[in-house]
Amino acid sequence: MSYTYRRTYRGPIEAVILDWAGTTLDFGCVAPAVVFVEVFKRQGMAIDMAEARGPMGAGKRDHIAQITRMDGVRARWNAAHGRDATEADIDAMYADFIPLQLQSLSDYSALIPGTLEAAAEMRRRGIKLGSTSGYDRAMMAVNVADAKRQGFEVDTVFCSTDVRQGRPYPFMALQNVIALGVSTVEACVKVDDTVPGIDEGLNAGMWTIGFSISGNEVGLSLAEWNATPATEQARLRKRAATRLLQSGAHYVVDSIADLIPCLDDIQARITRGERP
Repeated sequence: MSYTYRRTYRGPIEAVILDWAGTTLDFGCVAPAVVFVEVFKRQGMAIDMAEARGPMGAGKRDHIAQITRMDGVRARWNAAHGRDATEADIDAMYADFIPLQLQSLSDYSALIPGTLEAAAEMRRRGIKLGSTSGYDRAMMAVNVADAKRQGFEVDTVFCSTDVRQGRPYPFMALQNVIALGVSTVEACVKVDDTVPGIDEGLNAGMWTIGFSISGNEVGLSLAEWNATPATEQARLRKRAATRLLQSGAHYVVDSIADLIPCLDDIQARITRGERP
């Protein structure tokens, strides 16, 4: 008989790669959503928040392009302009998006409860902290500075504009692996609140954890979430968790406040020889 053998990683988690809006700050991922609505309004187009949030996690220019391809938006655009949105239209909206987003980011940059505690525990364990974002470098500079003032810092930051293609492609996550000097992607955990962000981690060969209530899938600010009746919270949590689990996330929890038990379980699975 013939046998083949494969090596199995059984070491520690080396890096956790975090998203930003909806994951570590900006509970509800509000900042980009409100700007997308305004950008289309300037084109004589009304889009609702569900349409604005639909492609969340993608690079922002690509996000705008994906909105224009939604059936309802495309029909309304044709009614208003007599044609489909062109690349020039998308470029013009992205040009509007950039200054509007830069102006509003700090209004939504409060850390999500539990971020500092989770980061401190990961540091205590010797875990490196990477990050990815659909924002560009100028936008991330605002978020990074606002987070630092609140006591939160990561080791690396990669944006959709730093790579050939953003999410769901794995390139941002893999750039973190290189920059952090991680030994294998199996020692990495990608954490995100969007389906494209989970796809990014899976496509990079990593463990993945999704956040349901703090991010785009529910899309409520912390104050709005706290004011929501318990029965409606349960419905929204279930819907968001289902979406993230169906995308392939290994774990889905409410927010970063629930991250550490997931890392404990992943570490136990790695020690047993399991792979993402």
